[in-house]
Amino acid sequence: QVQLVESGGGLVQPGGSLRLSCAASTSIFSLYTMGWYRQTPEKQRELVAVITSEFSTNYADSVKGRFTISRDNAKNTVYLQMNSLRPEDTAVYYCNARRFTNSWGKGTLVTVSS
Repeated sequence: QVQLVESGGGLVQPGGSLRLSCAASTSIFSLYTMGWYRQTPEKQRELVAVITSEFSTNYADSVKGRFTISRDNAKNTVYLQMNSLRPEDTAVYYCNARRFTNSWGKGTLVTVSS
């Protein structure tokens, strides 16, 4: 199991930006597929974005063109840059590390509201 710690959530106005970070405690971070998921009380946890060990990325249709996932293997960290935020982006965002098993962070709350 990989320990994952998210940071960067908070309150932002519609149209604003936030950058989430997730630090992973593993010496083989570069081998993991890393992802960001989100969940609200009304919805099941859903994929937001994923980046593979080969830096291939995939996004949910709802965030394409607004969110960017990236990774820094030297820092064992994955990021989610979120621009043009909307109220419907409000959720708890979870970091995921996947190789042979899944590991999850505890989540960070993003609230988009005026």
